[in-house]
Amino acid sequence: MSRTPHPNLFHDPEERRRLAPLAERMRARRLDEVVGQPELTGPDSPLRRMLETGRLESVLFWGPPGCGKTTLARLIMDESGAETHSLNAVTSGVGELRKVFEAAEAALNLHGRRSLLFIDEIHRYNKAQQDALLKTVEDGTLTLLAATTENPGFEIIPALLSRCHLLTLRPLDDVALLELAGRALERDEWLASLKAELEEAARARLCLLAGGDARRLLQLLEMAATVARPDAEGRRRIGLAELQATGQGHRLPFDKGGDQHYDQISALIKSVRGSDADAAIYWLARLLESGEEPRFIARRLLILASEDIGNAAPNGLVLANACFEAVHKLGLPEAMYPLAQCAAFLAAQPKSNACAAAILEARRVVRARGADPVPVHLRNAPTRLARELGHGADYQYPPDHEGSFARQAYLPEGLEDLRLYRPSRRGLEGKLRDYLASCWPERFASGSLEHSAAEGE
Repeated sequence: MSRTPHPNLFHDPEERRRLAPLAERMRARRLDEVVGQPELTGPDSPLRRMLETGRLESVLFWGPPGCGKTTLARLIMDESGAETHSLNAVTSGVGELRKVFEAAEAALNLHGRRSLLFIDEIHRYNKAQQDALLKTVEDGTLTLLAATTENPGFEIIPALLSRCHLLTLRPLDDVALLELAGRALERDEWLASLKAELEEAARARLCLLAGGDARRLLQLLEMAATVARPDAEGRRRIGLAELQATGQGHRLPFDKGGDQHYDQISALIKSVRGSDADAAIYWLARLLESGEEPRFIARRLLILASEDIGNAAPNGLVLANACFEAVHKLGLPEAMYPLAQCAAFLAAQPKSNACAAAILEARRVVRARGADPVPVHLRNAPTRLARELGHGADYQYPPDHEGSFARQAYLPEGLEDLRLYRPSRRGLEGKLRDYLASCWPERFASGSLEHSAAEGE
């Protein structure tokens, strides 16, 4: 038979707090209790000054999970003395926003009180939903507090971003995490009733598993205290074995499509481009351990092989393409082998972006000049009419000439002096440069061919 809960149980804030997860029970109630963000909570911090002066401004908190965004927003709401509202962008939309706007308007007109609106995960709102906030935030009817784990520059519309103070939070370091763990063991009634203690040997492991996330740290601590067996003195000692027993492995911070995704793939590509094979393999491992799609990595290496290595080592493109095919056929975990082989090989090749720079410059010229006519002698002549118009006339067929080279104009009129491909002297591209210089010596004469920064010459 099920037991009926006490009718007033969920109307008692303290009782609800006692039954809440440890992370909620340990949420800071004062600004001085917030750990790990001294630049935001210190004596001269913007948040403290806003609270002390009562001049609250709209604030956007940006940081990874478990760093204190929601806690800071709640502290501001608790100490503001204003009307407060909370929404989660995952479960709300314009309809819910309008109800808050109406309540805020009434509070201002009838009671002369400003209102605060906290929106968690605001990056989940689309452009139209974010647009709906602009007027009430602009005219001061609402003061907006919002939290996001995504880069505001990408996920928040510029008009809304310009109306908010952007405060960036960082992952908690080990000192802050251990301070939070010690506070929980000392102050939480449930942990105190278990006589839970964190062994010295388990501290570093707990911080590693938490990964800068206070919420995860407290979840692990609570679970480990639950699985720990009391000793002869009734104490529950949390050591490496208890942390292992929680079944929680080390999760690397990662967000497909977010900053972690792009930052880590950027680090891989820049390590390969910088010819650091060790760093390339390290970032490859980080990406794979974080759950990155291996075909995405292979595609980026394929692009790099042409864009940053090019004709200095053209076989790099061949290997990168073979790597992409192998990854597609194999899948993980075996796909890590061709990816590692490809990353190390490309890192060890001479680099040249001459072809990439050439096509980019050529496209700029084409966009600026439009459709310059094809020289008549280069035009196709498949019909009698085309031949009568002179298409293809006077064209010199290179294989019929000595060295299979015929000196003639190949660029449109007015572009005879255009220089696009500036081959480096690295790897095979140095030989290509020598051949082209033998054909077009004036293009490679001193001063006639500007060296790109990529050549390092």
